Amino acid sequence: MSDVTRARHGRPVHHWRRDLVELAALFTAVAVADGMANLVGHGPDGPALLVFSALALAATAGFHTWWARRHGHAPPPAGDTGARPAAESRPTGSAGPYDGAGEVTGTGTLWRMRTTVRDEPGSLAALCTALAERRVDILSLQTHPLADGTVDEFLLRTPGTLSAAELTRAVAAAGGASTFVERADAHDLVDAPTRVLGLAARTALDAAELPLALRQLLGRCTIRSLPGHGPGRDSVPVEGVLEDTVMRLRASEGGVLTVERPYLPFTPTEFARARALVELDARLGPRIPDGQDVLTLPEGEDIAVRRIDTGELAAAKAMHERCSARTLTLRYHGPVGDADRYLGHLLSPRFGRTLAAQTPSGRIVGLGHLLWDGDETEIALLVEDDWQRRGVGAELLRRLVEMARSARCDSVYAVTQASNTGMVAAMRGLGLPLDYQVEEGTLVITARLATEVSARPVYDTARRD
Repeated sequence: MSDVTRARHGRPVHHWRRDLVELAALFTAVAVADGMANLVGHGPDGPALLVFSALALAATAGFHTWWARRHGHAPPPAGDTGARPAAESRPTGSAGPYDGAGEVTGTGTLWRMRTTVRDEPGSLAALCTALAERRVDILSLQTHPLADGTVDEFLLRTPGTLSAAELTRAVAAAGGASTFVERADAHDLVDAPTRVLGLAARTALDAAELPLALRQLLGRCTIRSLPGHGPGRDSVPVEGVLEDTVMRLRASEGGVLTVERPYLPFTPTEFARARALVELDARLGPRIPDGQDVLTLPEGEDIAVRRIDTGELAAAKAMHERCSARTLTLRYHGPVGDADRYLGHLLSPRFGRTLAAQTPSGRIVGLGHLLWDGDETEIALLVEDDWQRRGVGAELLRRLVEMARSARCDSVYAVTQASNTGMVAAMRGLGLPLDYQVEEGTLVITARLATEVSARPVYDTARRD
């Protein structure tokens, strides 16, 4: 790099050697000019030589100006170490890869990827290089240290032509093992600390959010809640247990939360995050959001719809007593005497959310349940006989579906009987794609909430020797 082009704090750096050379050149030019003037002035053709010299200088200056304008915007030579042109830019808001010529080549695809790399220098660099060669944009990266390696979790934007299988093969060739790839969406663009804080805030406001928060924190997993004092439940220590793809955590009411994920082992970092959420839930105790909505029925009567929990167990049992045996049988599919036994489970925020329809006097006339059933979601309704066919069940069902959407559930299902025409009509009234299946004399109706079917995850469970 020359002395002329080096800079410090944005200003050229000048040296005394260059100044001395310039001064010497100036004095030399003055001496030569004085000698030429004396020679021309005392010669016989002095005036003619002066005129000819002036014309030659003017022609030279004109040619230099023309040449500079013609080539002034040419790119600098490869060896130039001076200022470079502005960095290459891409169109704002484009999701596709950039081809360097101002065009987006296809539509980009968001993927979540986890892979295990060796805990040694250069492992992550080799993986990133392999992704860059396939024009994959790394949007975010999290690292989960292990005893003998590191689990790296990426959020990637890939060219639309790159499939999950090709991405997995590229990662394996670069040294990644036990790779998991699945489609992502806009919710995954939030960075990990912000997402964890948001899930903690939701859990603090509503006890029913804990299973959902764990599922969004850990990805595809099955969460089951078991009450306390059962086989194997007392053996779970307070700090919980982590066993490869299964973690067990002590719940606030003395039960056990079991979280299981296929193919993908939990890391100690994920276990610590999940345990922190469970501990937060235990410290805050039972809670549900306040507030209610007033619904005016077609007949002109007003009813209130609000969230309830086990604190309304007595009022829910009183509604059972006012319901006919046929209504209870259609709802619980078993002996009428066992109906009250289910209420404690159904009203617990640990297993889902419950909406109640109440008259102005506070009497419960309808119950709607949204139940977390592993990695699926069940919807159930019970409306008192005198309030059936008046729109109460349809309104409860519509609100439960909106809750399921906000929880990012792909579908909801209802278990009923073909003779329960009210429930069948309410499900059809949702205007959603429905699937019907008969199982052991019962009718299972599944409503699909997702507008798009996401790509199935790709696993590479090969491990290093």
